[in-house]
Amino acid sequence: MKKLILASIFPTLLFASAFTSTANAADYIVDYKGAHASVNFKIKHLGYSWLTGRFDKFSGSFSYDAADLSTAKIEMLVDTTSLNTNHAERDKHVRSDDFLDVGKFGSAKFVSAKITDKGNDKLEIKGLLTLHGVDKDIIIDAVKIGEGKDPWGGYRVGFSGTTKIALVDFGIPATLGPASAHVELELHIEGVRK
Repeated sequence: MKKLILASIFPTLLFASAFTSTANAADYIVDYKGAHASVNFKIKHLGYSWLTGRFDKFSGSFSYDAADLSTAKIEMLVDTTSLNTNHAERDKHVRSDDFLDVGKFGSAKFVSAKITDKGNDKLEIKGLLTLHGVDKDIIIDAVKIGEGKDPWGGYRVGFSGTTKIALVDFGIPATLGPASAHVELELHIEGVRK
């Protein structure tokens, strides 16, 4: 049960994102309202299965220029009170001061520091994750899914990313055993050009 709770807590860290604009990059808003983006997580339950969940509320923006990824930036903000593992009692426990302590740390934030083009639409995103009151550098392995015009006259670009974080790195007790010491985060971001 505690492992399931911890799994729900960590994804919060990862998914606060908003890109800062640069001279040649286009600015995008993450399409949260259209449900074309998600911040998900999973953690092992006692080493026997995976517990999965998501954060229902988040926001973000980014700047992006396909010709020069060195100018790209992203910043995301995740509402940790919106943690959802489809189990009300577990969610309540994970939100408590035993884990995420959302009464004190109601949000998680990610701000990119450097985005590197790894070729074949693969990206390495280095940045600072603030979770449970702790700031720590993380790396997100990302891939560009696609970009182009949408049917409503807009322009969109989408990415997916994954990272793995240790609970103890963010001051969250790893009390569920070694199999549940890490949380894997999975991000799906679709941006609409401003």
